[in-house]
Order: sequence, then C-alpha cells, then structure tokens
Amino acid sequence: MKDETVQTSDALQHQFPLEGWGITENHIDDGHHLLSETLFALGNGYIGLRGTAEEGNQRTAADSLDGSYLNGFYESEAIQYPENAYGLARTNQFMLNVPNAKCLTLMLEDETFDLQQGSVDSYQRQLDFRTGLLTRTLQWTSAQGRSIRLHSQRLVSFDNKHVYAMSYEVTPLNFSGEIKLLSSIDAAVKNITAGDDPRVGSAISGPVLHKLEVTQEDDFSAFLHRTHNSGLSLATAMQNHLQAESAYTSSLQQFDDKLEQQFTIQAVQGQAIKLDKFCSYFSSRDYPVASLLSLSQQTLGKVCEQGFAQLAASQQAYLDDFWAQADVHISGDAALQQGMRFNMFHLLQSVGRDGKTNIAAKGLTGEGYEGHYFWDTEIYIFPFFLYNKPEIARKLLEYRYQYLPQARERARQLSHTSGALYPWRTIDGEECSAYFPAGTAQYHINADIAYSIKLYMEATADTDFLLTQGAEIVLETARLWMGLGHYTRLPGQDAESFCINEVTGPDEYTAQVNNNYYTNAMAQMHLRFAAGIVKQLQAGHLGKFVEIAAKIHLQADEANAWQRAADNMALPYNKERGIHEQDDSFLNKKVWDFANTPKENYPLLLNYHPLVIYRHQVCKQADVVLALLLLSDQFSLDDKRRDFDFYEKVTTHDSSLSTCIFSIIAAEVGYQDKAYDYFMQTARLDLDNTHGNTHYGVHTAAMGGTWLGIAYGFAGMRVSKGQLSFAPVLPRQWQDYQFRVHFQGQLLEITVSQSHIEYKLLRGTALHFQHRGQRLQVTEQQATCRVPLHQPELAHA
Repeated sequence: MKDETVQTSDALQHQFPLEGWGITENHIDDGHHLLSETLFALGNGYIGLRGTAEEGNQRTAADSLDGSYLNGFYESEAIQYPENAYGLARTNQFMLNVPNAKCLTLMLEDETFDLQQGSVDSYQRQLDFRTGLLTRTLQWTSAQGRSIRLHSQRLVSFDNKHVYAMSYEVTPLNFSGEIKLLSSIDAAVKNITAGDDPRVGSAISGPVLHKLEVTQEDDFSAFLHRTHNSGLSLATAMQNHLQAESAYTSSLQQFDDKLEQQFTIQAVQGQAIKLDKFCSYFSSRDYPVASLLSLSQQTLGKVCEQGFAQLAASQQAYLDDFWAQADVHISGDAALQQGMRFNMFHLLQSVGRDGKTNIAAKGLTGEGYEGHYFWDTEIYIFPFFLYNKPEIARKLLEYRYQYLPQARERARQLSHTSGALYPWRTIDGEECSAYFPAGTAQYHINADIAYSIKLYMEATADTDFLLTQGAEIVLETARLWMGLGHYTRLPGQDAESFCINEVTGPDEYTAQVNNNYYTNAMAQMHLRFAAGIVKQLQAGHLGKFVEIAAKIHLQADEANAWQRAADNMALPYNKERGIHEQDDSFLNKKVWDFANTPKENYPLLLNYHPLVIYRHQVCKQADVVLALLLLSDQFSLDDKRRDFDFYEKVTTHDSSLSTCIFSIIAAEVGYQDKAYDYFMQTARLDLDNTHGNTHYGVHTAAMGGTWLGIAYGFAGMRVSKGQLSFAPVLPRQWQDYQFRVHFQGQLLEITVSQSHIEYKLLRGTALHFQHRGQRLQVTEQQATCRVPLHQPELAHA
C-alpha cells in the first residue's frame, strides 16, 4: 500500500535560491541533513548516491543516511503472517544499501577534517542540471588554526551505468605540513529500519552481504559480496589517481569491512593536492559472477586513463542532448521553472534504461517503499519518457515483458487458469505486497500496463515491439479479466452486464468493491485493445500471429469473448446526480465528516483503522477523475465537470499522486485557478518538502505528474486513435511556456505566449496534428505554424 503524509509545520519553503538550472546550498543546515541528502542525490538509472559528503558524518541515522543504491539489486526475505491464507505474497524484496565506495578522510597533521568541528569560513554546494555535477567549494579552519580550501565534484555516469567518479582538491592556505588522504570502500553498511512505518525502509536492520573475495593491487581495490537469500553477487571497486607537486607515499590497507588506500603528502602552502577517484558496481544480474572483479578492474583502468575531465565532458554532452529534447521553459515563475527542471533531472537519474529495471517510487534517492516498482511507472512517469526520450519508454515496457512469466505464475496462484497478473509492488517480478486489500486487489495494474503499450504504439508505431513483446503482454493480461469478471443482470437493467467484483481501484481508501469504475473502464479499454491487436495481426502479420497464438495457447473464440465483455462492461452511473459512481456502493456510504476531522489526523490511514475509512465516502486520491483523463474521449465536458465537482469534495489528496490529476481535469473544464493551485502543490513537492517526507526519497510519480500538468493540463495535449491534439491555455501567472514532444518520429516544439501559440518542427519531415479541432501541419519546408491564443471562458466552480 502506498501512502504519503500531508504538509507539516516542518515543511521548508524555497530553501534554495531560485535559479533555472540547479539548486545551490550556501550554508550548512544541521537540522535538515536527511532532506538535503535526498535533494542533492545523483544517479544514472542504475547507481544512486545520496548527497552526503565524501567525508561522511558522525551523525546518527536519524540525522543522516549515507545511502548507495543499485536499481534492481535486492535482498529477499520471507513475509511473516500472524494469520496465513492461501495465495498471499510469500517473499519480500528490498533494495539494498550497498557498500559505500565514495568515502574519503582528510587529515591535516593530527587533525581530521570535520565540518562539525573548527569553523566553516565559506561554503557552497551546487547540483547543476546541465552538467550533472555535484560541486562543493568551501574554506575551513581547524581547531588548531589550519586553513584549507576544498573543491570537490562528483558525477554518476550516464554513458557507463556501472561508473561514478569524484574529483577532490585540497589546498593548504596558511601552513605547510603533512596531509593525508584516505580513500576507502566501506562495506559496513545497512538499510534503514522501517519500525512502525513501512514506507520508510525495510524490516532488516543488520548487514545482509556476505564477503566472498577481496582484491587490492596498485591503485585498485575491490570487494566481492553475495546476498544471503536472493543469491545476487556484487563487486564494489575503486581506483585512485593522485596529482600533487609535493612528494607523497601511498599504501594499501585491508580491514574486515573496509578497503583503504592512504596517501601521505608533504603539502606546501598554496599548492593544490588533487585526488581523482573512480568507482564501479558490477552485479550478477548483468554478468557471470566469475567476471565481476575483472570487469571492475578493466573498466576503472579505462576511465582512470580518460580522467575525470573527460567523464565530465561526456556527462554534459548526454545532458545537452536530453535537454534539447525535454526542456520545459516557463517565463514568469522562477520557483516553478526550478521545480520543473529539478523534477525532470531526477526522473532521468532514477529510471532504468536496460530493460531489466524500472523506476522505483522513490527513485534511487532513498529507501522508501523498499525500492519497489508500482503502477506509478505506467500512468504517471511513462508518458514523460514516451514523449521526451521514447527509447527509454520502450525499455520500461521491455522490463514488463521480461517478467511476464512471473505474472503468469501469479495468476495461477490466484486461481486463474489462464492469463497473467502483474504484481502490485515488486523488484524482480514477484508480488511483494503483504497487504492484499490495497495491493493484489488492485487488478487495474494489468490495464495500466496495457494502456502504456497502447500509448506507446500510437506515439511510435513501433511494430517490432508489438510483434516481439507487446502483443503477448496485452493478450495474456487481457485474458485475466475473463477469469475475474462474470455476466449478471444488475438492478434496473434488462440485459446482462459484465461485472468485476472484489477489486480495489486507485483510491486506496475504498477497498475490495464491486465494479470500481476506473478498473472496469480500463478493463474495457484493455479488452478492446487486445481484440484489435488480434485482428491487426491476423490481417497484416499472420505468421507472427500464429506463432504468438501457439505460444500462449490462444483459443479461436477468445478475441470475440473479449469484445463482448468490453461491449457489456458494467460502468456505474448515477443518472440523478449525473456522475459516474466510483463503484456500486460508494454513494451509499456515509460521507466522511471533514469539518470535524483535525488537521493533524491527516493522512487518515495513519490515524484510523482501514475499516473505518473503507465504510465512508472518502477518497485518498484521484480515481474516477483519473479515468476522465486516461479515457478522455469517452466523456463530455459536462460529464467531466460534474464528476470533478463531486469527487473534489470527498478527496483528501493524502497521496502525492492525486493533485496533478485534479489539476489537469480542472484545466480542461475551465477551473483555471484550481488547476494552477493543484499544479503548484505538485511541482515543488520535493524541493519544498510539502509532504514532509522527502528525506526518505523523492516522489517520482509526482515528478512525472508535473510534466503531465504542463502537457496534458495547460496545453490540453491528448492522443486519440493515433491523432495528436492540443488545446492550450496560458495561466495568468505566466508570460509564456514552452515544451517539446516526440511523436511518430518527429520532434515538435510548442510555445504558448500571451498572444499566440507557435508549433515548430525541430526534427523530422512532417507532422499532422489538431489545435482545438483545427487540422494543422508542420513540415521541413514550413517548420513553423502560428495560431492566435484562445483563452476559453472560465467556468465557475
């Protein structure tokens, strides 16, 4: 179950200067180290490093968490149930805090550099979104009066997923004498313990890595470990390169859980000493165990020869290309501009790009939700990559295909004789949700994945993916609805409807209900999409269809059965109120007493038993309102407005996934002020720590939702039957905004100003699209098309 806390009195508002391309810390705030470590984290989709200093700290775990994480590298443990039941998830998987290779200790004669001691004369730390560098510059004077200038830089390579590097430069300012630099790998790490809050971390508190082998030679050091239960092996390695004008000596030391290389330099006042440190992680998820240490040594030898400057240049080149495709520019709101780029940068740092890994709810910045992947990927994050880096979007879908066998097995565990059921939360394809009412019962995960495949096909026309992976996923997951649902005659109806009972929709405050609107509507889409794929393959790729049908034992009449179920799907609707009912029983429940619920009792799930919440008319997040977005062309504007008006009154937004969706629909129905307010609650959620829990990791779904708020919300972007359309509005708080979209091999730039909208073809040959129902085209010869800005009449809530 995914839960978020609401705004607390500890939330920080705009703690950093408002700048467009980074965040800068100009002083050390001892009260918020955990938060800063999250915000200044670096990653490349595989490696994630929290933003702790190279020297570490002497603080308790409550004040600081020096985490190093690998996407997809996990330990497992049996889930212990006080009362057992058939089909419950049996094993949990949790992302590990792996050996820390970025450790450095600096000693000036007999004094150890420690920012908690002596005096900090000047300090600045900056995370630059354009270069991908975390840079720290400071001047420090020790208790005995020795002053130094320290300049460090860190990067996690986008070009080589196994590598990260640091450049650490020390200059003695008022003394000459012995300086020691101790570069080490610390394997005495452990995960944060969840305690009473399962959102925070894992239930394991001790070390889980077993040491297999140690290597140290010249400037290279490495550990080889294996997990106790998941059986995964990991090589953690470092290689150091010292540059100093003064004489120095070097020595290697080995301890039980630490490998160290010590440099002793006879430092001269005013002369800089520079240590470049290169680190790597190689695991048995990618390579044979026997090759991990040799791969580490070969890789670090090459990057050490290239040098830190070359790695930094490659990092900037990668980001130059990314921002050329993905940048969102906003004039008129510096805080929002910073928040947008912060979110997009962290999404890029968090997402797996190898087809073997996905993107966790907290990315690679913290241990919240144990590093699990959820439906957040497909519904909130996938569109950002689809329209900005479509090659990454395909990799996210390839991840789902890789674990289709486990999804088939999970379906059998839940007594489905055919089909596949994807896990609610997982790392390696196995269901890890121990709380089934808000976990396994969320069958809509199957439709969410099918929806992302449908979206991908409309945006890319990637037939190769459909034939090799996509069709099999869609067909196997569609089968499950037939085993889950049944036909029955509902009250007041003449014909039988296809009903789906005992499921939980996106709103986790309403669990195990019959005919959840979102689930049924998405299942309807899924079944029609699957039936359409069968027809498409039979007509144009018969040989491949026969191959897929034989592989999954598809019966001749299944596609017709899917179409019939879709056509007769039960979709609750209250004619008297003119709204779509969240489920069969939602409107019959007592409305939650919002007026007499103290502010400190939110989020409700931390203060009330689930049964208390379940029996009330109250929503944790967008449910029907989310369906209004994903299945937009199935609803009239009046439908959307009535649904929005009703569900807004009963939604607490206790989930960070909620406000972005309400913002988008508010923009569409003309509630521009509400749209902007909801959008702002999403856009700087982590930078301003508005939910009070960013110190345990960023909220990747909300970050993706921020981009959706620009494209789907204010720009009115929709894709229906392969047709791209826009209906832009300009928030009155802005002067203009601009974003870009990849669609069918073309790259389109959309600029919305106070007088007009400009559509510009940046890459490609030609693109047809619609603007408020008007058909437009841009080509290589006529790359720009301008139309007047039409601000629709605002509706009154």
